[in-house]
Amino acid sequence: MTVQQSPRSDRVTVARVLRPHGRRGEVAAEILTDFPERLTRLKSAELWNEKTATAKRVAVRKCWLSHSRGGQAIFHFENSDSISDAEKLIGLEVQIPLAERIPLPNASYYVTDLIGCEVCEENGATVGLVGDVQFTGEGAAKNPILVVDSARGELLIPLAQEICRSVNIEARRIEVVLPEGLRDLN
Repeated sequence: MTVQQSPRSDRVTVARVLRPHGRRGEVAAEILTDFPERLTRLKSAELWNEKTATAKRVAVRKCWLSHSRGGQAIFHFENSDSISDAEKLIGLEVQIPLAERIPLPNASYYVTDLIGCEVCEENGATVGLVGDVQFTGEGAAKNPILVVDSARGELLIPLAQEICRSVNIEARRIEVVLPEGLRDLN
């Protein structure tokens, strides 16, 4: 395994290692993807260490999904053969290249693609930049809310077709028609 600097802009985090699982070097990981079944098919991944800003490429011996503790992925990485090996992986992010993400249907977006987009009104006036995306509701009824850093402070804008008329990920631009009074609510 070689350690290299991680240009995080070309990878996406799909899981975060929480704790050892068993005695053979497996780890339990928090699932951070809407497509957890794809984790079971990974042949390799990057393990990103936020503290040292380094990543190492590792082979995935095996991965399976566990329904305990609200649902976790259990990974067995190459060169992790004991509890002490597994403990060294706690806190690391499991990442894959952006190019390997599952394609989304039209009018669906990855959160990582929305963050940093410029939000503008139809007349061209800049509202601000998307700093985060929050979700309200449960299950399939999750409603995304853009957290926009504007000159007047944080502005929460629902990611709804009636409001966000045009989302151009390549241009990093979202065109909105803000409902009357929305700016005053935030």
